[in-house]
Amino acid sequence: RWQGYDEAVILYVLGLGSPTHPLPPESYAAWLSTYKWKKIYGRELVYAGPLFVHQFSHVWIDFRGIRDAFMREHGSDYFENSRAASYLQRDYAIRNPKGFVGYDENCWGITASDGPGLKKLHMTIGDRRFFGYLARGAPFGPDDGTLSPWAAITSLPFAPEIVLPALRHFHEIDLHEGNPYCFTASFNPTIAAADGRACGWVSPDHVGINQGPIALMIENYRSDFPWRLMRRVPAITTGLRRAGFSGGWL
Repeated sequence: RWQGYDEAVILYVLGLGSPTHPLPPESYAAWLSTYKWKKIYGRELVYAGPLFVHQFSHVWIDFRGIRDAFMREHGSDYFENSRAASYLQRDYAIRNPKGFVGYDENCWGITASDGPGLKKLHMTIGDRRFFGYLARGAPFGPDDGTLSPWAAITSLPFAPEIVLPALRHFHEIDLHEGNPYCFTASFNPTIAAADGRACGWVSPDHVGINQGPIALMIENYRSDFPWRLMRRVPAITTGLRRAGFSGGWL
């Protein structure tokens, strides 16, 4: 019942690759038929607003050079698509159409995340609404000025030339302060911090599903180790082939 491109690629691959109860290949084809190919800021891609959608399946599967029917039709692959999505997020932050504090070429990363609304559905300051947990996205929203450092950093294998400067910026504004694991889950510079820190509001939570992809994608960037390991899993290779993927390492 899911429609449109999302993080379910790996779920379909595992389902199709099951040695005992495999999904029928037509289930994947039916899902592909709901994809939306868009041209935004001069970049063409299969669109999804939250950045994590373009990352989670990629933590485990190396999509470089392998294509399903949809990507063959558009002359791309999902790795290049995620690279375009990462640049699109940066483009949006540079444009900053809603005038949020802090957005610029090195400060981006809009995704599903906690927000300053915390447990309330939303809070209003002036004429702006701020939400709690929400699947934020760019460039079509929703967007309330909340950024997620982990989302930008997890794009490291796709676009290191824009991710590394963002990582340095997050370090410079003390987003690691008080967090023994890595950077804070999310922050909102538009809402002033009580202690005057430039990062503004900071999420009090440490979220494993945010921190884990950072470590794994750093290693994929450094050595390809997680990707190379998963290439040896029969359910992955079988599932990819049954989904219609071909080319590249496959």
